[in-house]
Amino acid sequence: MNIGNQCCVFLSTFLCISICLGEDYDLDDKTGLGRSFDGIGSLSGGGATSRLLVNYAEPYRSQILDYLFKVCFLHLEGYEWWLMKEAKKRNPNITLIGLPWAFPGWVGNGENWPYSFPDITASYVVSWIFGAKQYHDLDIDYVGVNASHLFQYTLMPEALKTGKKLWSSEDYSTFNDNVGGGCWARILNQNYVNGKMTATISWNLVSSYYEDLPFERDGLMTAKEPWSGNYVVESPIWITAHTTQFTEPGWTYLQTVGHFTHGGSYVALTDERGNLTIITETMTHDHSVCIRPPLPSYDVTDQNVTFHLKGTFASISELQVWHSRFDFKTNKTALFQNIKPIKVTEGSFSIELDVDEVYTFTTVRNGQRGSYPDPPPSAPFPKSYKDDFDVSGNPYFSEAPNFADQTGVFEYFTNQTDPGPHVSTLRQVVTQRPVTWVADADQTISVIGDYQWQDLMVSCDIYMESVHAGGVFIAVRVNKGGGVVRSTRGVFLWVYADGTYKVTNDLNGMTVLAEGMSGTRARVWYTLTLTVKGNYASADLDGYPLWKNAVLWEPRHGWAAIGTSSFELAQFDNFAIEALA
Repeated sequence: MNIGNQCCVFLSTFLCISICLGEDYDLDDKTGLGRSFDGIGSLSGGGATSRLLVNYAEPYRSQILDYLFKVCFLHLEGYEWWLMKEAKKRNPNITLIGLPWAFPGWVGNGENWPYSFPDITASYVVSWIFGAKQYHDLDIDYVGVNASHLFQYTLMPEALKTGKKLWSSEDYSTFNDNVGGGCWARILNQNYVNGKMTATISWNLVSSYYEDLPFERDGLMTAKEPWSGNYVVESPIWITAHTTQFTEPGWTYLQTVGHFTHGGSYVALTDERGNLTIITETMTHDHSVCIRPPLPSYDVTDQNVTFHLKGTFASISELQVWHSRFDFKTNKTALFQNIKPIKVTEGSFSIELDVDEVYTFTTVRNGQRGSYPDPPPSAPFPKSYKDDFDVSGNPYFSEAPNFADQTGVFEYFTNQTDPGPHVSTLRQVVTQRPVTWVADADQTISVIGDYQWQDLMVSCDIYMESVHAGGVFIAVRVNKGGGVVRSTRGVFLWVYADGTYKVTNDLNGMTVLAEGMSGTRARVWYTLTLTVKGNYASADLDGYPLWKNAVLWEPRHGWAAIGTSSFELAQFDNFAIEALA
């Protein structure tokens, strides 16, 4: 199958035959096989980590999905209904999993913990599985337990005694530069060598969220600019392909896997029909550090190794070779290159391994380095931006482009009770605090734009639905999100259903810059405008000044945002941004 422009590049890499000196390693299936390989996967973290992906225009969105899921590139696991469907289109044999971390508030039955009432939690998860099939025709293959990740090799003997499959269910989480690629190369091999883990699942799939949110670029590739179409195929994509293009779930590890004498590791897998795939890595400590757990010091040096193929593999005469080399000195890294096949002489072959390299030696001949033309160049978020949320019929996606919900859920809404200009709106729909694994804010908030924005004007029509306790805000210079959103600062303009307003320097509303009477009430549309220039902020309500030139010093820049004062229903329309500097 051909995808994009396929290319094979032959490198002048030194391959030597068995007369070279070095350490010897047997690859043999005569004494039995190891555990069954279950695959390499990745999680789309609750939707947030793939948030901007859905907003890419074609053909760039399909290109990104091909890199993630199509066989010529690699294949992975992901979730969210749309993402799962797109994955299945590209690779029907892909495994779908669910790994619960957060839950609707009612699951906790008043507590911020999902297991005080396990029957409710189990019923919710089962309903989710049935719903995937009934409404989306998706079969969920596995479901994990709550918030499980970060295994430790020291615990492996106890886990192995269970006889169960062992997966590293949320691994990696590392900045996806070449050190991140080295981290991924090391753990893909050593999770099995050290811990008999038969699947390694990355968090996260694709870094498709604003880069100044927590865990910047902690995905296997980066796609954070739907407005420009730019994306970056990072090194972990091609490191994954070293394994996934030449094996399948259901292949079996050989028992003869392990560490090289002079550092690094090797694994070998077979389909038990004569095919063999060997993956080696020689990543040095400082060039393969993951975000966690701490990595003890170790040494890797250049070395000659000789593999002796025995048992079923003794008759193999040639192996295809794919090579990656991380170059941290001259920045001439070469990733997933198809080089000259290596001859196997009397069951043996030798190779000189340099540090920071990954090799695949395989009998499988259909490896391909899929590629597309370069995407458009990177560009900042538009300085002038508008959205009237006017989508006709049933929108394919429920969320408005480029808004990134940090707490709460903001969805398209058809306001059938309004015969005027606000039929199609954006509505905050979560009315009960969810069961969360981090300290989410007590307010809902969705951010948008460029984190470097300083001077800015934001306007939005707002509609409070809670008669007595309703409250809505628009904001600029919002400086935090994700798991630390509770402590975010910025300039927040609040209006309330009790007829008051205030402007605060934080989401919690503790630092008040100005306050007074607004005359606002529930179930009436108002237009809010917030302007910040330098150290001064001003605001208008329906074109009339609420206050002028409130003094502020921090923060100096940040996103724009909308939100509510609690988990309540509220609507937004005709959102507009003008970046002044």
